[in-house]
Amino acid sequence: MTTHVTIIGAGLGGLTLARVLHLHGIPATVYEAEPSPTARSQGGMLDIHDYNGQLALGSAGLMDEFHGLVLEGRQALRILEPDGTVLFDKADDGSGERPEVQRGELRQLLLDSLPAGTVRWGHKVNSTRSLGEGRHEVTFADGGTVVTGLLVGADGAWSRVRPLLSTATPAYTGKSVVETYLFDAETRHPATAKAVGGGSMIAPTPGREIFAHRERGDTLHAYVGLSEPQDWFDAIDFTDAAVATARVAREFAGWAPELTALITDSDTAPVLRPLYALPAGHRWDRVPGATLLGDAAHLSAPNGEGANLAMLDGAELGEALAAHPDDVEAALTAYEQAMFPRSAEVHVSEADVDTAHDLVAAFTRHEQSR
Repeated sequence: MTTHVTIIGAGLGGLTLARVLHLHGIPATVYEAEPSPTARSQGGMLDIHDYNGQLALGSAGLMDEFHGLVLEGRQALRILEPDGTVLFDKADDGSGERPEVQRGELRQLLLDSLPAGTVRWGHKVNSTRSLGEGRHEVTFADGGTVVTGLLVGADGAWSRVRPLLSTATPAYTGKSVVETYLFDAETRHPATAKAVGGGSMIAPTPGREIFAHRERGDTLHAYVGLSEPQDWFDAIDFTDAAVATARVAREFAGWAPELTALITDSDTAPVLRPLYALPAGHRWDRVPGATLLGDAAHLSAPNGEGANLAMLDGAELGEALAAHPDDVEAALTAYEQAMFPRSAEVHVSEADVDTAHDLVAAFTRHEQSR
């Protein structure tokens, strides 16, 4: 295949695609808006599943390196009532089905696996347009342009490539999370560290939940979920950490102090993250010379599958292009026909998981079905 692949976005999906293409000798360039690999935090822990994310890493030839990033014991899971009662406590069984790694470390592994110069940093896309016959022009914020023979949008929720294929735009899900961190937890917050346990902890109620996991270096990373319209959050001044913390904590009055400490004792200012999703089953008609992967294609509310799906998208698109070296359209058709139903299948609803007891029942059903 001689067509140069232009990838927009150096997230996990775009980098997996670039890596698989590199293994097959297919030239690719990744354009990324961020100025450098360390320009911002890359998020927290990811559980990489044996049925999608790990398959992608296998295609990328990086499983041995991936195993070196796994944080042992982090597959443990606890489900608590708001009063701190433990309803479910599953130890890490060492199965390797969903090992946990730090997102930033996984991204760096993928970056290190690519030839120097593959990723062009500081290239924020302003717009894209069709030139006909499968060619597209990408215009960057600095006024520069590139003309593509094959354009892949791996640029996330607010993709600048998506409008070439679809009129769909992300809609607010009705829920936002507030992100917090507790450092040196065993020493400074022992009760909270015990409540979270060795892996992840979830304390859900209708409209309110606290999810936390134990990261590298004795750090607890929490996502405090609140189901409220966006104007409810607009009324909170998140530029004032103390005011925002107090307002969010008020919604959890009466909860166990070891849980509310994840809000009130945060070592970082609370960060608001509204959750958006594309329509369930989002798809498009084949557009010559362009496609999407990851959140650009099938953004959904966080369900544990987003990063895994993005990586599998990247790996399968790379394999499809390698399998059809003389027919890009056949490759894109094969990729999309597999990707559409796969992404629709995991665009799951949280409607039936409102309480800790609901969640325990769901996990119990999952364990029994294995």
